[in-house]
Amino acid sequence: MSSTPAPSSPQATQGPWQAVQPPGWAPPVGYANGVVAHGPTRRLYVAGQVAFGPDGRMRHPGDLVAQATLAFANVRAVLDAAGARPEHVVRMRLFVRSAADYATHAAAIGKGWRTHLGRWFPAMTLVEVARLYEPEALIEVEADAEIPA
Repeated sequence: MSSTPAPSSPQATQGPWQAVQPPGWAPPVGYANGVVAHGPTRRLYVAGQVAFGPDGRMRHPGDLVAQATLAFANVRAVLDAAGARPEHVVRMRLFVRSAADYATHAAAIGKGWRTHLGRWFPAMTLVEVARLYEPEALIEVEADAEIPA
């Protein structure tokens, strides 16, 4: 029987996985520094989601907050279709056209996050890119989930 380290941050108890917080580090806001998945799982890799409506057409041109909110809703739809919940997400990558715009609108983007993904914050990376495949996209979101067996 392996021993599991004690949770090291408040985030550790919010999902079926354990958030990892090195001792002495300032607590992260809106993400985990690491996430440990335990036991047998099914893995789900969610492809980059942008602000597409169900018809495959881009929505909300020029509106980062609305695009982010719809991208999070689309991630949630893929999770739901696979029988996963938001707290099963262990890793997420956000690609944005402007990190400065993201920072400016972080509170409103966070509201969209909580609406669709709740208060579980996985290990996350935000990367500013020159452009995304969809020319009108301001954000693209990928997610990896570990679904308990």
